[in-house]
Amino acid sequence: MELKTAIEKLNEIQKAQYALRHAMSVIYVDGDTVAPKNSWKGRGKALAYLSELDYKTTDGPEYPEILETILANRENTDEKTFRQAELMKEDYDNMHVMSMEEYVAFQELTNEADTVWHEAKEKSDYAMFAPLLEKLIDYQKRYAERKGKGEKKLYDVLLDEYEKGASMAMLDPFFQQIREDLTPLILEIAKKPAIDPPFLKNTWPIAQQRIFSEKVMRMEGIDPDCCTLGETEHPFTDGMNKWDVRITTHYHEEDALSSMFSVIHEGGHALYDMGSADDLQFTCLAGGSTMGIHESQSRFYENLICRSRAFCKPLLKVMQEVFPEQTKGVTAEELYRAINKSQPSLIRTEADELTYPLHVMIRYEIEKGMINGDLKVSELPGIWNELYKKYLGVTVPDDRHGILQDSHWSGAGFGYFPSYALGSAYGVQMLRQMEKDIDVWGIAESGDLRPITAWLADKIHRYGCLKKPQEVLLNAMGGPLDASFYTGYLKDKYEDLYGIG
Repeated sequence: MELKTAIEKLNEIQKAQYALRHAMSVIYVDGDTVAPKNSWKGRGKALAYLSELDYKTTDGPEYPEILETILANRENTDEKTFRQAELMKEDYDNMHVMSMEEYVAFQELTNEADTVWHEAKEKSDYAMFAPLLEKLIDYQKRYAERKGKGEKKLYDVLLDEYEKGASMAMLDPFFQQIREDLTPLILEIAKKPAIDPPFLKNTWPIAQQRIFSEKVMRMEGIDPDCCTLGETEHPFTDGMNKWDVRITTHYHEEDALSSMFSVIHEGGHALYDMGSADDLQFTCLAGGSTMGIHESQSRFYENLICRSRAFCKPLLKVMQEVFPEQTKGVTAEELYRAINKSQPSLIRTEADELTYPLHVMIRYEIEKGMINGDLKVSELPGIWNELYKKYLGVTVPDDRHGILQDSHWSGAGFGYFPSYALGSAYGVQMLRQMEKDIDVWGIAESGDLRPITAWLADKIHRYGCLKKPQEVLLNAMGGPLDASFYTGYLKDKYEDLYGIG
């Protein structure tokens, strides 16, 4: 096949894939936000058919020939086209690990599992979800066995899907350092008087929280013409292209901070998607490079910037505009201490910065057992509860606040969770580089975060998937991952907060 023909065909395939995946994304977001409860049955049929069409875009002998022609002509191919072929070859190999029938059945399975998970969580009934979890684990183990060809451990295959190059050999010492560096501080803080400001115990009407969310999104620099905010059980982001990003949150009348930080976190994902270059849109190069890098952006805004002393000044001003009675007399320092209090808790998404990586570590330990075959599905709630008691000292009261709290396993996202901890660590090293170039804390205190976003856009966002993950990380972090930056940041911050040392 001639190179020109191969490139033309590649472009046509990407147009079809974009259209199909855009449609599937819209159906998914609709199903998780505003669709009626029983719509999952029809939605599953639609997703299965669209998935089949998506699979068929790369089916047949011509597609591998298209990719091989481009990959064999690097010197005659521009950077974007060659990178597209690289990523599409990787995607092709992954998709064709399983047959089309298996792939389509898997799409139906995850749709059903997501629906059942929602009901099981609502009823706090793990037994409802367990049979589907068993099927999801079996599918992913078969996938990993075939893809790894006996040369890699099963969980390593899945870890690499979300964070290129990640493995248990890399993550075991990473989590060990986190455990060793942070556990003594967590235990020391547990002896200190709790930070328990009265203003947090107020009622925060959901109607006002919705207004507050819009203001927070504007502070973060999110363009409302390109990004909408929906409501769902478990917050998420779906970036269809840079001009159409959907983020979601969940409101609690007794806790305004929960939704606020969900909006900020998902807003970080949205800014990454909206920051990729125009000429990468509608191709496989749009969006984030890896899940760890994506999480570095969401947690960068959520924690490093928006939980900082500097940002608490403009944040309090907006809170007092929307919630004048609830925040009457509150100072910026009181808000800072309130949103950074450390206390071992049950829910990962609402955990403080210091204890958060232990939540991720627990899921990592459980997933290793799930995928490598040591743990049975029936044993998982007991193991979950045991590890929460061991590492965080908390007693899990029920499945809703325990093993059913996260949506990831209903989508077979085994291997995803470590990305949260890696992203947090990446973010700290990015911050240290950023501080060399711009006045980060002066900008944060102004309440206009656009210069911070511009720095991240220049170093990370604009490249989408054009550059390989390690290139992006080195560009933004100034060096390889070093967990001591992350644990050092947490120790400095929390020793100061609690007067330790």
